[in-house]
Amino acid sequence: MKVLLDACVWGGARAELEAAGVDLVWAGDWPSDPGDEEILARAHAEGRTLVTLDKDFGELAIVHRQPHSGILRLVGLSARLQAGACLEVLRAHGAELERGAIVTVEPGRVRIRPPDDDA
Repeated sequence: MKVLLDACVWGGARAELEAAGVDLVWAGDWPSDPGDEEILARAHAEGRTLVTLDKDFGELAIVHRQPHSGILRLVGLSARLQAGACLEVLRAHGAELERGAIVTVEPGRVRIRPPDDDA
């Protein structure tokens, strides 16, 4: 699975995800923040699911219909739980994410918005 990890996600999650075989780019390595629209566009151009804490990406995808290759939003999870939650969702819902689903993970809850058929 290919992932773009947003800079707001705990950097320590990177090593855990890479150790599990995730093909990962971390936006925290970039020299500057290009902004949400560019981050989502880069993820899509590279066929990467975006993993973020930021709800603004959902608005870009749903309201503004910006193309994407799946968005995984982590909500209310401590930094140390982020990688594990991400791995669980990638394993269980990776195919849906690759088709453009938006998955929101909260403690004890996973919500999946399937991709729009006409997107």
